[in-house]
Amino acid sequence: MVALIPFRGVAGRSGASRAALTAALIPLALALSCLGCRGAGSGNSGETSPQAAGKRALFAEAADALKPLHGAKTPGSWMRGPGRDEKGQTYGEWVESDPVRPDARRHSLYIVLLGEFDGDRKKIVDLCAEFMGIYFNLPVKFADPVPLSAIPESKRRVHPSWGMEQMLAGYILDDVLLPRVPSSAVALIAFTTSDLYPQDDWNFVFGMASLYRRVGVWSMFRYGNPSAGPAEFTACLRRTLKTGTHETGHMFGIKHCTAWECNMNGSNSLEESDNCTLALCPECVRKIWDACDCDPVQRYSKMESFCRRNGMAEEADFFRKSREKIEPVFGR
Repeated sequence: MVALIPFRGVAGRSGASRAALTAALIPLALALSCLGCRGAGSGNSGETSPQAAGKRALFAEAADALKPLHGAKTPGSWMRGPGRDEKGQTYGEWVESDPVRPDARRHSLYIVLLGEFDGDRKKIVDLCAEFMGIYFNLPVKFADPVPLSAIPESKRRVHPSWGMEQMLAGYILDDVLLPRVPSSAVALIAFTTSDLYPQDDWNFVFGMASLYRRVGVWSMFRYGNPSAGPAEFTACLRRTLKTGTHETGHMFGIKHCTAWECNMNGSNSLEESDNCTLALCPECVRKIWDACDCDPVQRYSKMESFCRRNGMAEEADFFRKSREKIEPVFGR
C-alpha cells in the first residue's frame, strides 16, 4: 500500500469537507508508512563514522547560521480547521524514521511525462529537471513517456461543476508509476498537464506523493499558461519548481514543516502556494544536505545562478544571502 501525502492545493467541495478529509488522510498515511514500510530506506541513516559525525556537526552549525534569514511559520488555511494535528518533523525525527536515501543502487531521480506537453510546458519541465538536480545533488533522467490512454475511463471523471476531465491520482501512483520504477531510481516523478483528483468528494489536488514507495505525480494544469508572455512563463516555472522540490522532499521522508516558513509547508490553494518560499528552512535543509551528501555552499551558489538566469531575482538574492551566511562555517 502506498502511504500518500496530498500536497499544495487540496480542495474539497466545502471548507468542512476539505478539513475533515485532509485531517483523516494525512495522519493515516503517515501512520501506515511507519507501520508498514519502516526499513524501506537505504539503511545508512544510523551511520556513525567519525567522518559522518563531523559532517553532520558542520551541517548543524550551518543550519544555525541560516536562522536569521528565516521566519517562524504563520498559520495559514492549511494549518487551520478541525482535526489538523500535523506536528512537523525535527531533523532527529527524520533520521529516526529511516528515510529513503540515495545509495549505490538507487542514485538518480527519474521524470516521466504523462500525456502531451507543448513547447513551453516541456521547457518548464526541462528547467525543473535541471533545478531538481541542483536541489537534491542527484542526476535527473527522463523515463519513457506515458500516454494518457494508460488511464482507463473508470479512473477519470468530468468535474461536476467545472467541466474539465480529471485523472485519479492514486491510480497513477499504484498502477502507472510503481510498475515503471527503474532499478536505479531513488524516486520516479510524473508530470502531467491534466487535472488530478484524490477521491470523489474532493474538487482537485495538485498532486500526491508517497513517503516510502518513491513515486509521486503532480499536475501543471492550474499553474497558468506559460506561453502567454514572459511573466506568465516565470510564474509557471516558479510554481513548478516549488511543487517539484516539495514533493520530491516528501519522497525522501520529509513531512510537512510547521515550524518555519519553508518549501515543505503545505497549502490549500494556489494563492497559499504562491506565498510559500522555494527555500527550505534550517531544519528541513539539513535533511536534504544529509540524505543527498550535498556541499551546501556549492548548492546555494548553483541555485542562485539558476534563479538569476531564469528571471527569479528574489529567490536568487535569498540563495546568495544563504550562501554568504554559511561560507564561514565551511571555511570558504
